[in-house]
Formats: sequence, C-alpha cells, structure tokens
Amino acid sequence: MSVAQAFDRGAARYDLMVALNPGYHRELRRAAAALVERTEICRRRGSPSVIDLPSIDIPPHDLSFIDLACGSGASTRALVDAAPPRTAVLGLDASPGMLAQATAKDWPAEVRFDRAVAGTLDVDVIGRGRHDGVLTCYLFRNVAADQRDLAVRETYDLLRPGGWLVVQEYSVAGNPRARRVWDAVCLGVIIPLGILVDRNRDLYRYLWRSVLNFDPVDRFAERLLAAGFTDVAHRTATGWQRGVLHTFVARKPDRST
Repeated sequence: MSVAQAFDRGAARYDLMVALNPGYHRELRRAAAALVERTEICRRRGSPSVIDLPSIDIPPHDLSFIDLACGSGASTRALVDAAPPRTAVLGLDASPGMLAQATAKDWPAEVRFDRAVAGTLDVDVIGRGRHDGVLTCYLFRNVAADQRDLAVRETYDLLRPGGWLVVQEYSVAGNPRARRVWDAVCLGVIIPLGILVDRNRDLYRYLWRSVLNFDPVDRFAERLLAAGFTDVAHRTATGWQRGVLHTFVARKPDRST
C-alpha cells in the first residue's frame, strides 16, 4: 500500500482523529500566521515578492499561496483564516481521498484544490516563481529521503523572489526525550485510537514510524539552505508537542541578492 493509499483509507475519519490531538489546530494556525505575517511585511517594504508577474489560471488576487500537502483541508482553513481578503489559495495533495474531504467543505471562491505529488510536481503548470508563499504541514517525512531535496527545491521554484516557505513537521531524531514522548503518545494513544475509531492500524503505525525516520531538525534546516533559501529559522511547539513538532521558516532571496 502506498502512502497516498494509506491516507485515502483514513480520509473519512482523519478530521476526527486530529481533533483529538490537543494543540493540533492551534499549531496549524500559528504556522499559517507566520507565513501571512512575513509575506505582508515584504509587501509593506516593497519586496519583489509581490511584483505582478504574468500568471496562467491564477486570478489577480492580492496574494497567492500554496498549501502543499493540504490533506483534508485543516491547514488550508488555517491559511484562509489568516490571509487577507482576495487571497488565492491552492491546496495540493497526493491523496484523492483527502482531497475529496477538503473539496467537500465550504470555501471562498479564491480557494481551489488539485492533486499533486511532492517530488514530481509540474512546477511550470502550478506556476514557477508566481506564488507569494508556500505552507506545508506534515509533508516532508512522507517524501522518500532520496527525493526530499528535490521536493524542497520545488517549493523554492514555486515562490516569487522574496517569497516565504513555512514548514511544520515532526522530528525527534537526536532528541531522546522527544523520542520517548513520541513513542508514548503513539503507542499509548494514537495507534489504539486509530484502531478503535478508524480500524486503520496501518496508517497510524506508519505515521509513528515516519517521524522516527525523519531528519533531525538541523539536517532539515541544511536542506532548506542547500535549496537556496535564506533567513532560515526554527521554533518548536508548545504543550506535549514541545521538542516533537517544529516549524521552519525560510525565504527565497530577492532578485537583487
């Protein structure tokens, strides 16, 4: 079973499962706010990140964001709520089942969804260098390690000069305390709930192991720098997810730098 198929199987009850995670939606809102705030600072300073570049199939809204790995739309909702009016948001995901859950919800006219697989994105079709920001939550650990640099580079190529990437991801490698917390939560809560609520042990065991196998925080920051990003910074979450869940911000340099 592929990763996308595993998420397809769990799509119908995924919103219920994540709602049982204390702080899940709060951290999504914090990540979305970080992207919007940095983008609007660039606008006020006249950054090239908002130059009116030619676009195809993208209406002339004030801002254009991508929610890469939008899942069932929780991160998309956080981004829409944080963004100003007339913001175009494109949600992309590899799972048709998750996309069906997302598209069934009520959205402003500026929001649309499509299927895409990180590491194999058609950047020119999506809009090379045309987007002000990319939000991606819980994506990169689901990308094979030998494709991860390419997937990061795709986000770089989608951004306008001066645009921002915000990544939210679990990482416990190299942090024994975080590893113990993650193991305890997954084995004691998440996997049993997945079996009880969704009868989907395979998906939630996969999610547990995918975090164990993901990059350490420093290694992922190095990937961002290697792709060409600057102003790379990181913070961890609050509550039980402290040291487990991390948010990275990174900027595509202006043309002049």
